Amino acid sequence: MDFEYVLRVLVWTGVGSVLLFILLYVDSLFTKYKDFEEVKAGNMAVTTRMILKLVAQGYILSVSISTSNVLLEAIVVSIISFIVLLILESVVRILLRGWAKLDLDLGTQQGKLGYGLFAGSLHIVGALIITACL
Repeated sequence: MDFEYVLRVLVWTGVGSVLLFILLYVDSLFTKYKDFEEVKAGNMAVTTRMILKLVAQGYILSVSISTSNVLLEAIVVSIISFIVLLILESVVRILLRGWAKLDLDLGTQQGKLGYGLFAGSLHIVGALIITACL
C-alpha cells in the first residue's frame, strides 16, 4: 500500500461522506415533516427511515466506487440513483395511499415504527435493484 493509494481512499471517503450528507439533506426537503427535528425529538420511525436511506445510498455509492476508476463518475451514478429512488418512492407512496389507504409520511411522522421501516425498506430494495444494474 503506497501513499497514493492511502490518499485516494481518504479523498473518496471524504467526498462520499459529504455527498451522503447532501443527499440526506435533499431527501429531508421532500418529506412532509422536518426530518432532523423529528430525529432530535426522538421519533424512532423517522430515525429508522433516515438510517435505512443512508444505508441504501451508502451501498449505491460503494458499488459505484468499486465499479469506477473515476471519482466524478461514481458521484454522478450516486446522484442519478438518488433521483431514481426519489421518483420510485413517490410512485409507491401514491399507489399505497390510493390502494391500501396507507400514508407512509403521516405514519412515520406520528412515530409509528412500522411505517418508518416500510418507507426505509423501499430505499433498500431500490438500492439493490439499482446496484444490480451497475
